[in-house]
Amino acid sequence: MSFVVTGATGHLGRLVVTQLLDAGVPAAGIAAVVRDKDKAADLAGRGVELRVADYSAPETLDGAFRAGDRVLLVSGSEVGQRVAQHQAVIDAAKKAGVALLAYTGVLGGPDADFALAAEHKVTEQAILDSGLPYTFLRNGWYHENFTGNLAPVLEHGAVVANAGEGRYASASRADFAAAAVAVLTGEGHENKAYELSGDVAWSLAEYAAEVARQSGKEIVYRSVTPEQNREILLGAGLPAPFADILVGVDTAVEKGLLARQNGDLARLIGRPTTPIADAIADALR
Repeated sequence: MSFVVTGATGHLGRLVVTQLLDAGVPAAGIAAVVRDKDKAADLAGRGVELRVADYSAPETLDGAFRAGDRVLLVSGSEVGQRVAQHQAVIDAAKKAGVALLAYTGVLGGPDADFALAAEHKVTEQAILDSGLPYTFLRNGWYHENFTGNLAPVLEHGAVVANAGEGRYASASRADFAAAAVAVLTGEGHENKAYELSGDVAWSLAEYAAEVARQSGKEIVYRSVTPEQNREILLGAGLPAPFADILVGVDTAVEKGLLARQNGDLARLIGRPTTPIADAIADALR
């Protein structure tokens, strides 16, 4: 039996693998599913087994899993292709007879009524239909979705969105990775869904004020309409489908769909979640 992490060279997957190692899990008991072995050379150097496979090539997934493995399916990043990709992983996991399939979905699960959530909901149902023991890790928004985009905010002195006064109960990627590690290595998580969000929900006006405080620059929040935001995003060079997804997420935020809080994340990781102010400080450094 191994702890298997798919998408292990991505931001979240790599954190899960490194946190497993840091938690004392022997490297021989960890397998990283990757498309490119070269990108995982550092993990191999620490003794982690590499299993080469591609979500988009189902035939490559036949050897990705073993009977009894505990698997984390990190959702794919190619919006519009993820249903087929995830189904290929589910089929391979079932064929292998894995002991657990954990999946990183989206906060709210079936109740998340915005476009970005659609493929997550289909994937959850596919996992249920598979009959595999599962855990749904319904991740909220990452701090890094914001702090990774600080350069234009600092340049233009503004955070622009159509989220109104909506709030985000976000947390750091490291927090969500820690929750995945807890589920993979712990007991009693089979056939459960966890709604994972940060301890504190904040608005974009508060975020702008905190960036201003820490950077010493004047930063404001500009609330725009969905139509205005779409035009801004298109003008910045984003493809129309992606712009529509971002506008849809902001609309969901205004409805309060990404502000849900029930304490699942803090309970799983055994500590408070990382404050957004800490993530801003890290990004500015």
